[in-house]
Order: sequence, then structure tokens, then C-alpha cells
Amino acid sequence: MTIQSRTDIDLLRTDIKHLVHPHLPSSETQRVIMTEGRGCRLTDASGRKYLDATGGLWLAQIGHGRPEMAEAAAEQMRTLEYFTSFWDYSNDKAIELSERIISLAPENMSKVFFTSGGSEGDDAAIKTARYYHYVNGRPNKNWIISRRTAYHGLAYGGGTATGFADMAEGQGPHLPNVTHLTPPHGYRTHLFNGEDVTDYCVRELEERIQQIGPENIAAMIGEPIMGVGGFIIPPADYWPRMQEVLDRHDILLISDEVVTAFGRTGSWFASPDHGMRPDIIVTAKGISSGYIPLGAVLMSEEIGQAVTGGHGYPVGYTYSGHPVACAVGLKNLEIIESENLLAASKSTGALLYALAAPLATELDIVGEVRHAGMGLALELVTDKTSRTPLPQNGRSVADVIRDETGVIVRVSSPTNLVLSPPLVMTEDEAVTAVSAVASVLRRVRPDGSIV
Repeated sequence: MTIQSRTDIDLLRTDIKHLVHPHLPSSETQRVIMTEGRGCRLTDASGRKYLDATGGLWLAQIGHGRPEMAEAAAEQMRTLEYFTSFWDYSNDKAIELSERIISLAPENMSKVFFTSGGSEGDDAAIKTARYYHYVNGRPNKNWIISRRTAYHGLAYGGGTATGFADMAEGQGPHLPNVTHLTPPHGYRTHLFNGEDVTDYCVRELEERIQQIGPENIAAMIGEPIMGVGGFIIPPADYWPRMQEVLDRHDILLISDEVVTAFGRTGSWFASPDHGMRPDIIVTAKGISSGYIPLGAVLMSEEIGQAVTGGHGYPVGYTYSGHPVACAVGLKNLEIIESENLLAASKSTGALLYALAAPLATELDIVGEVRHAGMGLALELVTDKTSRTPLPQNGRSVADVIRDETGVIVRVSSPTNLVLSPPLVMTEDEAVTAVSAVASVLRRVRPDGSIV
């Protein structure tokens, strides 16, 4: 970033002095300080313009800078800015949003618990699954099954379920009784020893259940599509067959839809599209398009009734059911529906894929291109024979794309180039985004350096 004024310099110095950024080493002194957003466009403190092809972190469904969202928040603040949702207290906006979400959710969903985001939601879901078995007289049924390269937030419970060792290093001891399985990443053929991906994963699940004992396992938590893991789309038979095993052993399924819910894949919820029948669904991100921190944990009627009996549900956050957040969530869902953004997710996403897919043939470093709705991943490799992940040699590909072209993308787990734009992205913006990616990828060498 080029610093052009004293104000920018002060912002940069103050940021370095005081702000802690996730996953940023203290030795890194570069900052991109955003000050304005409209649609898919962003402006930084120096006045430079960017095209947002990530939605920040998989969200911004309705785009940046919508005045009707600010109006919804302001009106609610003038009416009732906050009151607790603990005990017998409630508010009209939380009630209305819970009803709206259930009307859109898979048919077995009945109850809603509001959070401030996905990490809180994943923790609540794990607690809920364990507590459900506890109140049903099975206190030892508390193990959680997750997967390697899964992402379930970085709070304590969800952070233990997250399947990246480097994200948990030095923070132990971690949540006990959590185990991780192989992700259904079909491109990484070495993971499966020549076996069919789903056959391998189902067999591994069965074996792990027998090792731990089905009487000891509360739930499996999984994303319909693994977002941070590289937008990994499982084989069509993966979730139906995994679901059958879980059902047979009385193991709950927690679907982490923090990334996929509310239009990212072209549906309100991705779980049914992938053959999942979850007992609990975790959402956030797209529920408010990032205009305010908000998440929701959905439960089946059976789960909800069980965990709210007795002394009541033993999970709660200060901002659960926050009236301003819920008002913003209601307006956001109204916009997604009225502007037909689910259809836009499918059509513009198909265009992104059509533009990017030829790169897998054209470039030796692009091993595979994956997409669902407005989610796209290009798996970068040293060569297509070994499928070895492309090493990072110097600045990341995403940083070069941003700095040279103004298009913001991200690198994920460890060398998947991921795009997850706002659902309002235009066709011209889609062409600009993929053209920017291609212009840099054509200069990437097999050692990861960029010429």
C-alpha cells in the first residue's frame, strides 16, 4: 500500500502499535486499511480501489454499503438497542428472525439459538450434542468426530474440532475426546491408497467408531463443503453414506454451514443438496452479510426439547438474540430473496467457473478447479503428475494478485486459490476477477516463485 497522507501514516502506525491481527506475524508491517465499500468494490485509506472477490471471509452476500441495512439498524437502535434474551426475556426481532430462518431451513429444523458468529455457534453445537446425550442418561456419549483440514472456528471447542494442527499449536490441553478423520478430498489421491474416496472414508468412520465405541460418541461435525480446507466438494455419495453410518450408531450430525448457508452455494442451506440430514446446523456469515456480528444454531425439535428441559438450556452469550443484529438479519434475508440472489449465485458462479476452468488445461500449476454457486477454488500444484502442493516462495499468489491488479482473493489450505465473492457480483466483475487471477498464475513457476 502506498501511503499518501499523514492520516494514512498515523493509521498505519497505530495499527501496528495496537491491533492484533489473526494469522499475521508481528514482523509484517504492510497493511491494507479499508475505509469504504460499495457493492463488490472497496477503497483503502490511500484511495486505491479494489474488487472484492472474497466477500471478506466468505460473506458480504448482498454487497458492501447498502443504505437500507444502515437504516434497519438505526431504526432498531432508536426503538430498542439491546436487552438480554436470558431467562424469560425476549424481543420481537429475535422472534421474527427465528421464525424466518426456520421457514427457510431443512424441514426437520425447529429451534433457533442466536450467537454472535460461527465460532460461538460451533462451541454451542458441540455443547448441545453432548448435553443432549447427558439429559437422556448417556453422560459418557461425549466424543466428537471431526476431520483433518476442517474449519470450525478458533474458540475452545470448535477450535479443537478444527483440523489444522498449526492453528492449535501451543494452546493445549485441548477439548478432550475429539478425533479427526480423513477429508474427502478426491484430488489428493494419496490419502486413499488407491481406494474409492467414499469407500475409504466410510470404512475409516466405521473403524473409528468401533475403536472409541458407539456408546461413547455424541456427534460428528462437518461442513457440507469444506471452506477453509480449500472449498473441497465431497463425492455425491459421501454424505448419504456417512449419514447412514451415523444414524445406525445413534450419533448426531452437526452440519457447519457457517460458510455455505444463505446463498453461497445457490441454496438457502447446502446440507440437503449434499444428502445430509443434520440434527444441528450452525450458521453465521451470510445471515447478516457481515453488516453486524450474528449467527444462529438450528436444532431439530427432538434436540431442542431435550436440551431446554429441566433447568433450561445451559448455553448463553450476552448478545444472544441481540435486537439490532436480528433486525439487520431480517433485512438481509429480505434483500437476498427480493433480489433473487440465490439464482444469481448459481448463474454468476457458473460464469466464474467457465472462465477459470480452462486454466486447469492451460497451466501446469493448476491441478483442479472446483466450484459450487459463488465459491471457486483453483488447486495449485508443482506438477499434475505428483499433485504436490505448490510451495510458497516469497509473497503469496493472493498478495501479488491484490497488489498488482486490485482484485482480492485468498490462498487456503495450503495452496488453494479461493474466490467467494458477494452474490451481487456482476458478469463484468467476474471477468475482471478471473482475468486478474490468470494474469498472475501464468507467471508462477513450479517452485512457487513469481516472475
